[in-house]
Amino acid sequence: MAPIPPGIRLLFSFTRDQWYKAFTFVLTFLLYTSYHLSRKPISIVKGELHKNCRPSTEEDVPLVQKASLQNSVSCGWKPFDNSNYNELLGAMDYSFLCAYAVAMYFSSGIIGERLPIRFYLTFGMLASGFFTSLFGLGYFLNVHSLWFYIMVQVLNGIVQTSGWPSLVTCIGNWFGKGRRGLVMGIWNCHTSIGNILGSLIAGCWVSTHWGLSFVVPGIIIAVMGIVCFLFLIEHPDDLKSISMESSKWKKTVNRLNGLTHTESYIQHKEGSKGENPETALLIPEEGNGYIPVHQIVVVKSDAEVTAINFIGALKIPGVVEFSLCLLFAKLVSYTFLFWLPLYITNAAHLDARRAGDLSTLFDVGGIFGGILAGVISDSLGRRATTCAVMFLLAAPTLYGFSKISQFGMGPTIVMLLICGGLVNGPYALITTAVSADLGTHKSLKGNARALSTVTAIIDGTGSVGAALGPLLAGLLSPTGWKNVFYMLMAADAFALLFLLRLVSKELRTPETKNGTSVELKEH
Repeated sequence: MAPIPPGIRLLFSFTRDQWYKAFTFVLTFLLYTSYHLSRKPISIVKGELHKNCRPSTEEDVPLVQKASLQNSVSCGWKPFDNSNYNELLGAMDYSFLCAYAVAMYFSSGIIGERLPIRFYLTFGMLASGFFTSLFGLGYFLNVHSLWFYIMVQVLNGIVQTSGWPSLVTCIGNWFGKGRRGLVMGIWNCHTSIGNILGSLIAGCWVSTHWGLSFVVPGIIIAVMGIVCFLFLIEHPDDLKSISMESSKWKKTVNRLNGLTHTESYIQHKEGSKGENPETALLIPEEGNGYIPVHQIVVVKSDAEVTAINFIGALKIPGVVEFSLCLLFAKLVSYTFLFWLPLYITNAAHLDARRAGDLSTLFDVGGIFGGILAGVISDSLGRRATTCAVMFLLAAPTLYGFSKISQFGMGPTIVMLLICGGLVNGPYALITTAVSADLGTHKSLKGNARALSTVTAIIDGTGSVGAALGPLLAGLLSPTGWKNVFYMLMAADAFALLFLLRLVSKELRTPETKNGTSVELKEH
């Protein structure tokens, strides 16, 4: 016999459970990649919705158009071809992000814990694909109503809340607390990769038919919604039903007990004393067959695990602090997400496509920053301290970027990578590993269903900042981009401020568990 190839030996060295775990990791990664992929086109198309009609002669001031200039061919797409285009574009960002934040608070966490994740995600992705494509159809249908684009953004923001709490819950079900920072840091790269792919895809048509920059990403997320419905496994325990249905012993037991139905359920008598409901046997009323102990399937009542309410989630130590911290962290991150290409267009005088391509370097830096934050927090066992140090370094780096970006392409590339790592590193850590830690906090006594609500609260609060950041950037940019960067540095300082109490407790604690010390009791 020929020797087995080493590659095949490697494949068979993994257990079935490990393969399922890897499959779920990759699938959830791709699902949320498609979410961010569909959000990115608006930032790329901004440079096309309002084109630069004439070069600016003032340093550090955006290109300003005369109010009387109404040529939509040379200056962009109505109604964004007027001098107040920054405010209009900011209003679109704000409408999406504000709807996202409100829906995250009041629907996503609550609904996500009470509906099957697979169905909830499928509906959200199909709806998001429809609304993303509908925005692009405004180009082909020659729609020039601001309210049309704002309403599409609002509806898209609502349905997009289906993604994050559901997927964090799913990945949290599959991966325990061991090395969670590293695992979540790698997994969270989907955000940056989605932004990069969204930029590249949208850039293909932004200068020709910008409507396709939305239609194509909309189709992609809708197709991924179908893939989610067909393949997503929400919890490892769900595999047990598959094993039960395919096992041969089940048919044998049914015949011995005289059962005619295809499924048999093991129940326990309520109120029986001295019996452990998880090990008690049910002797069928008809027939003399007994079910061996190793073949028992325990079906727990839904009342044993109930979803946590909003107030109960807020009482978990650390939820409020990390939520407020994320508000300012997301303010900075989403300002870059929605306005960086336009800033590069104005500062470096590049067209919309080249500016979009260059802006992807910020997300490349975010990939390494998220992984680095996870590794460091796992090694030190201090999530809050890791985030605080990165916030402390991010503020002066943002100031340096605003100055160095004027000295050519080389320094701009380097600063984009560094800023991306320092800005997105703590943001990624809080929304993944920290949320999962808090959602499985010991005070919940094993109630893992709280993870979706905790994640929704943290990300929903962060989304308030995500809504404010682009809005403030739209209001401040006409006064000079330096004021936008001052706003971003102030936000980083506030994010650091809300972590100081947790950092103090972490530094006073010699040992922490699972990378976070937020489980310390209040004195």
